[in-house]
Amino acid sequence: MSAPHSLCAWIEGVGLIAPGMPDWASGAEVLAGREPFQSAPSVLPAPLLLPPAERRRASRVVRVALASGLAALEHAGVDAAAVAAIFSASTADGHNCHALCETLASNDHRVSPTRFHNSLHNTPAGYWSIATGAMSASQSLCAYDGSFSAGLLEAMVQTATSQAPVLLVAYDAEHPDPLFAVRPIPDAAGIGLVLSPVQTPRSLARISVALSDTPPDPLTDPALDTLRTAIPALRGLPLLGLLAAGGPGCVTLEYLAPLSLSVSLDRC
Repeated sequence: MSAPHSLCAWIEGVGLIAPGMPDWASGAEVLAGREPFQSAPSVLPAPLLLPPAERRRASRVVRVALASGLAALEHAGVDAAAVAAIFSASTADGHNCHALCETLASNDHRVSPTRFHNSLHNTPAGYWSIATGAMSASQSLCAYDGSFSAGLLEAMVQTATSQAPVLLVAYDAEHPDPLFAVRPIPDAAGIGLVLSPVQTPRSLARISVALSDTPPDPLTDPALDTLRTAIPALRGLPLLGLLAAGGPGCVTLEYLAPLSLSVSLDRC
């Protein structure tokens, strides 16, 4: 089922946090149509691996990224210190950006150093290394609404070239007003995937990806498809739906127009 010029790997673990789907186990039942989707605010676990000072400063972006990545690693039975990590999000921390803009618009322009470093796009990657002690390389990517596919492509390339497992964490969080008016992300969500260059006893499916010019596939459930388009990180839900349904099959994910990403799954 692999497309020409495709990249291939094995999915070892999945993490999911989304509105109405607090983890992969419950999300798989919903995405496979075995349970109805019931929307509810995302539940973000406390980042207990962080030291107390960093834990207090951790934003919702950091919390959803850490939780999604750790859940995927736990599912795969892989130590965080053993894998390179790709962090991909459509924007940085909207709440910190809002606070910085308020400061700059006030009479006192002194910006908090903590606010500043927490506003950077690679902040979750930094907190990841603090929380897990991981010393492997990490990358932080942004491709607007195509960020999930950009992260998946990069993770697949690194898995193939390094011949070692790679963790992908795609995540986003809501923006406050007035930023929400131009970037209406309603809640936090994240998807974690652990990829391996070889099949292992824990492998869930073989994944192949290739660039395509066909339109992205919607989800059949209108409520879930609304969620897919509302939170950029959840552009990966059709892939998770295919995995939850048992595959094999192929879905097309949003990337950078006019390109999309064709993703095929073969069950183990």
